[in-house]
Amino acid sequence: MTAVALDAFVHDLATKSGEAILPFFRTALVVEDKTHGRAFDPVTEADRAAEQVMRRMILSAFPDHGIIGEEFGADRSGATYVWALDPIDGTKSFISGMPAWGTLIGLLKDGAPVYGMMHQPFIGERFFGDGGSAHYLGPAGKRRLNVRDCGRLEDAILFTTSPLLMQGEDRTAFHRVEEQVRLSRYGGDCYAYCMVAAGLVDVVIESGLKDHDIVALIPVIEGAGGIVTNWEGGSAAQGGRVVAAGSRAVHAEVLKRLQG
Repeated sequence: MTAVALDAFVHDLATKSGEAILPFFRTALVVEDKTHGRAFDPVTEADRAAEQVMRRMILSAFPDHGIIGEEFGADRSGATYVWALDPIDGTKSFISGMPAWGTLIGLLKDGAPVYGMMHQPFIGERFFGDGGSAHYLGPAGKRRLNVRDCGRLEDAILFTTSPLLMQGEDRTAFHRVEEQVRLSRYGGDCYAYCMVAAGLVDVVIESGLKDHDIVALIPVIEGAGGIVTNWEGGSAAQGGRVVAAGSRAVHAEVLKRLQG
């Protein structure tokens, strides 16, 4: 599979999944709770419809590839090439009518993320990269993405989806970072990571992520010149506790504070 063919195929996946999702956005859709009351984790028919579309396309084009999906689990997850799909990252925003959600399409080769895209079909924006470069395509046209080289944590803009999603000790560690930054904001899900790649946000800190939450975003941020690791500085491809930053100096300072 050439780079050009891969790029075209992922854009096609984004288009078709977006067509499956948009008829449900800002409608009176049925929302289910995947945790059955323990902690609200919503899923909708839009999530399922979009993932089904992408799975069918991938299996038709690449029958030997594996798939890891938010809604329908893993299939051939030990294959050389494995797709990581999150049809609606930010479902809570989606069901609230807020546009801070997106479709995540990632590809791993031998367990390492090699291509990723975040598509927001309502706004018409795509952020995509292969680890070597990253690009934006949307209403403002097409341009290359570049992180901002924020040299000090004190000057940084920090995002997390919500500290309430973190366990007690993780939340305490997060606040050690938060008290040092210039501006801290909550929400955004996958959009916050794309804003790191776009040079508008400096660091995102999360915990409790699944692999399909982050695989697609790693090549985008790294392609824009940023860095994504777990809280210990290792690979974030399996999810868990994640730090994404545009500046390596800020990233290093964040890890120090998270580790106490």
